[in-house]
Order: sequence, then C-alpha cells, then structure tokens
Amino acid sequence: MPVVMCFGDSNTHGTPPITDLARYERYGVGVRWPSRVQAALGCEVIEEGLPGRTSMFDDPIMGAHMNGQVGLKIALESHGPLDVLVLMLGTNDVKARFTSTPEAVVGGIAGLLDIAQHRVMQERHGGFKVLLVCPTPVVEVGPIKGEFWGGSARSQALSPLYAALAQARGVAFLDAGEAIKVSPLDGVHFDQAEHAKLAEAVAGKLRGMI
Repeated sequence: MPVVMCFGDSNTHGTPPITDLARYERYGVGVRWPSRVQAALGCEVIEEGLPGRTSMFDDPIMGAHMNGQVGLKIALESHGPLDVLVLMLGTNDVKARFTSTPEAVVGGIAGLLDIAQHRVMQERHGGFKVLLVCPTPVVEVGPIKGEFWGGSARSQALSPLYAALAQARGVAFLDAGEAIKVSPLDGVHFDQAEHAKLAEAVAGKLRGMI
C-alpha cells in the first residue's frame, strides 16, 4: 500500500476557522483533507500537521518547535518508508512578527526541499516523490488578523515563486488557491467544504505519483 505523508500547519492538522482564541478545536477523521485523501486513494496517509508551524522560523510566542526544518527531519525519521511527501507550509511565515518577504518564505520552502531531497533521506525511504502545495492566500479578517497584518499581500505573491521553485527542483506542484478559499471568519483556515475540495485536488495530483 502506498504511503503518503502530509506535512503542514493548522490547515493540515484540521483546525476549523477560529472564532474564539481560547478554544482548541479540530475537525474529525473524514473531514480533514488528509483523511479524505486516504479514503479517496486507498493509501496510508500520515498526518503531520502542527498549528503554527513555519517553514523555517522559531516562533518567539509559540516556541522553537514551530520551525518546520527541525520538524520535517523528525517526521521523516519517525515514519516510513514513504512514497510521497505532500508539503504545504508558508501561511504562518507571513505573520507580521517574522518580517518576511515572499522571497524569504520561498527560501524556507527551498530549505525543506533540501532536507526531503537529500541523498540520506531519499535512501532511508527507498526514494520518495514530493508534491509542493502553495497555501491559499490569507485575508486579514477576524480574531487573528493582527497576527497576519500585511500577510495578505505577501501570501498573494507566493504562487508563482512556489511554482518556479517546484520546476527547478523537479517536484510536483499544486496551487491550493486555485481550488479553495479561506474562511471569511478568520481569513486563514478552511471550512469543511473547502477541506473536501482540497482533498479532491491533492488526490488528483497524487494519482499520477503513486
């Protein structure tokens, strides 16, 4: 059975749109897009989604473990062998406190690809493919809009940069923004219907990869 790892942030974890910052919530199995991919393809899907995860930044508020560079190494050494890694990060990198540019965000994604495509990791898993997903642009609304001040413009600039990086590194690419939209409640997370749409788009790409 093919094994797919979905590595990402709260939108891979299954966090619903936030209306109350004091509450922790998560969509159940069968709602989250990675679990929907598993059902659609009949493969094993490892869900590695961490709310707040960045492509390369230690978060001064949420903790150094939000750095995806460290997290990806741990995940790749914890699981396997893999057939495909689905990588969707970058949303949290556009938070105001990181003062990032679109180019800097893509630099973080390039670092993750360096880890995934390194000979040691590839040999460990017997070789695996990568699907790079550009996250949906954020909208500055709702209770977390202050954290994402200026993030809308930064996130809107990411898609062509991700696409160019994917081509340069020889990995598959999907622009999530062409398939789904963020919730108008918080401008970052997806409602259940959008999870279903994203699962369909990801599964469509994976069918040609596994």
